[in-house]
Amino acid sequence: MNLDARPNLHSLKCHPATPAGLPLDVSVSVSLNHEGLRLVYTVSGDTAGLRIPPATEPGPADGLWQHTCLEAFVAAQGDVAYREFNFSPSGQWAAYRFAGERQRDTANEGPSVPPAMQSIVTPTRLTLDVHLPTVALPSPAELFHFALSAVIEEHDGRLSYWALQHPQERPDFHHPAGRTLRLALPQN
Repeated sequence: MNLDARPNLHSLKCHPATPAGLPLDVSVSVSLNHEGLRLVYTVSGDTAGLRIPPATEPGPADGLWQHTCLEAFVAAQGDVAYREFNFSPSGQWAAYRFAGERQRDTANEGPSVPPAMQSIVTPTRLTLDVHLPTVALPSPAELFHFALSAVIEEHDGRLSYWALQHPQERPDFHHPAGRTLRLALPQN
């Protein structure tokens, strides 16, 4: 279990039921401190063969997971409630609250604090640097459980699903057993 505030790199695995048609590696560098959560997603390989949403006006949007989208699911230790965050290389994002597995808590979804995002795309690499302020995370919490994931779309429309852990026979980023990364806020 990593309880360190320094960035650490985690490789995501492609779900065997949705293999990628291109040679790709997906990783996420993660750090957590009192200012917030920083996630640096990197997709390496034949990124020229990916369908990457073009840059647009940053802001909230639904349905981002239907195309190339980088995601984080966060729960406070001991809580079944969790948050889902979707980040698109386009600059769009989404934030959702759930009272339990796939039980959307729209009554408690208010205006979300927007993440700071920067996307860089080359023929061999997609990098999305995201900073979520601490107020966007579940609170109060000393220890957070994270699931990190990605949906990658190729030019032919093929979708592959990547995560730290795939607990089901089909891709399911909401499953609590997928939240395998533990991070704590530093003690000052």
